[in-house]
Amino acid sequence: MNRSIIFSVVIVFACTSCSPSNNDSSSEGTLPASSLHPFGRAVLNENHVELISSASHVGFTFTGTECTIYVSLENGDAHNYVQYELDGVYQERVRITGKDTQPITVHAETDGAHTVWIYKATEAHTGPIFIKKITGQGLSAIARPDAPLIEFIGNSITCGAAADPSETACGAGAYHDQHNAFDSYGPRVARALHANFILSSVSGIGIYRNWNSDGPTMPQVYEKTDFQFNGSRFWDFTTYKPDVVSIALGTNDFSNGDGRRERLRFDSASFVRNYIDFVQLIKSKYPAAQIALLNSPMANGERWTKLQNCLNAIKTIIDMRYKDEQPVAVFFFRPMQPRGCTGHPNVDDHAILAAEVAPFFKAMLQE
Repeated sequence: MNRSIIFSVVIVFACTSCSPSNNDSSSEGTLPASSLHPFGRAVLNENHVELISSASHVGFTFTGTECTIYVSLENGDAHNYVQYELDGVYQERVRITGKDTQPITVHAETDGAHTVWIYKATEAHTGPIFIKKITGQGLSAIARPDAPLIEFIGNSITCGAAADPSETACGAGAYHDQHNAFDSYGPRVARALHANFILSSVSGIGIYRNWNSDGPTMPQVYEKTDFQFNGSRFWDFTTYKPDVVSIALGTNDFSNGDGRRERLRFDSASFVRNYIDFVQLIKSKYPAAQIALLNSPMANGERWTKLQNCLNAIKTIIDMRYKDEQPVAVFFFRPMQPRGCTGHPNVDDHAILAAEVAPFFKAMLQE
């Protein structure tokens, strides 16, 4: 992709599908961060929930007509975005600025019990978003319902990067001003299939090289909580047990970069070798998960054919090495002319991608 930033889950159920924990209810009007149940790559401590990965999120219920979520950032000069749903209906994306704690007030049109899910709209590389507390009446934290889980590993496309210029036009603002993780293809697939999801995605990233650099690549950062090569925290892979791990990488390995930095021709041998090693890493973390390999909807012509051939070769080798396990599944998107910013799919394009690939994942979850 044509950004120098390095380019990764959850179905929303109605309130009746979410079970409040008995110890999480608050009758005092304040729900502390320590009571919340974050989903996705996130860190929970007594002072805040740190939302890290794309579409990482927390949920809670309240009564009445409004509640307030208190959030902040790590960097005083930065800005970031959250998105939220109220009673299963998407509401809006909200900009957060600086280190000072800021209130986000959620308004309901009717009195009574309501459910809120709040998501990080941007990817890990934009920095964490801290949720400090929630105030309101009848507050209760909720955990994800018991449902199949799909982990979507990918690049900017999986992040929902450059997909939503509804508030900031393409070419204006910062790179993440058009991020919309909630409306990317992965969460859309999960909602359609009544599944949970995690997004493990990084803009510009590849398997053996990135959009405009030789690394660090996804295999080099995947084990770090924040997908940062120099990050000090390692992700605890016992936190979740995905039923399916979807890998959609290759767009950036095939890219010509910015046209200024020297870029060697695509090396299929390096791509296949590194991809096989990465699949084996995934299998070591999630022995029971099915593996799905997706091509890139941004590839066309000769690149589409080469990527297809590489993925088929990877499948053949992995299936031979793991003869007693379920075979690797492969899916090929049809080539797309994206309508988002900087050559990316927009939110409507993501709806098309989700509709195209949902039957594939449905079949995998039924196996």
